[in-house]
Amino acid sequence: MQTILGANGVIGVGLAKSLVHFTDKIRLVSRNPRNVNQNDETLAADLTNAEETDFAVEGSTVAYLTVALPYKTNIWRRTWPAVMKNVIEACKKHDAKLVFFDNVYAYGRVEGWMTEETPICPVSRKGEVRAQIAAMLMGEVIKGNLEAQIVRSADFYGPGARTSVVNFMVFENLGKGKRAQWLGDDRVKHSLTYAPDAAKATAVLGNSEKAYNQVWHLPTDKNALTGKQFIELAAREFGIEPRYRVLKEWMMRAAGFLNPLARESVEMLYQNNSEYLFDSDKFGRAFEFKTTTYEQGIKETVSSLETKKGWTL
Repeated sequence: MQTILGANGVIGVGLAKSLVHFTDKIRLVSRNPRNVNQNDETLAADLTNAEETDFAVEGSTVAYLTVALPYKTNIWRRTWPAVMKNVIEACKKHDAKLVFFDNVYAYGRVEGWMTEETPICPVSRKGEVRAQIAAMLMGEVIKGNLEAQIVRSADFYGPGARTSVVNFMVFENLGKGKRAQWLGDDRVKHSLTYAPDAAKATAVLGNSEKAYNQVWHLPTDKNALTGKQFIELAAREFGIEPRYRVLKEWMMRAAGFLNPLARESVEMLYQNNSEYLFDSDKFGRAFEFKTTTYEQGIKETVSSLETKKGWTL
């Protein structure tokens, strides 16, 4: 049994689709789980509850933690450590390996390429939380109490990625005939991971013995684009002019008085005001995997919006 904890998001759904190549026993866990594959087992659970988490993990050989919590610092501070503790304890008890799907917030502001060896140096409150829970996990690995790995993604985009800032600021706006929006500086390069690639690669890593007890960056096209270039490619696929506006920090701070998401995003703008470069060469050296180019990923994302008339999971 391989279990996805937090199975309703775009990564969880893509992971479930990919795991059928490795197992015919897949359990999907969330507050309101929905089948992805015909024979999936679904289980409703609250991962902040230790007993429910224990029951969710029981019988699993591998558990994937792909939870996405509401984008609020106070919720992250309160909830993430509890979730991680419960999942770690359940995996230790049931001898399950753990794969944690993470982001790059814990690295903080980085000059040059982010790699698996980049020091943990958060410069945001959310980054501090991410650093804390990553340390909790790897601490158990170092002690020999658990087999686990952290798989990290850059900001992602793609079909079904409804929580992606790029999806709703670029693709959805252009699809509605509106101007696209871009955070920070549209002249600097910003790596973006194609969500289907991230999900497929997570399945590969979870089923590779050699991948455990270390950190991995998920496959991402190394030909990073500027915001301007990304929007131009998206507009070309829609067959329209690349109309957009850049949202500066002062604009986000002003919007934050009325918009909680804008307010919560201000501390992360350092990622958009300078180059944000994500290196996944380690994965490329270890596995045969065809990483989706930006051109193809943008094409497929636009196609999904036009044919589905909205994002689907």
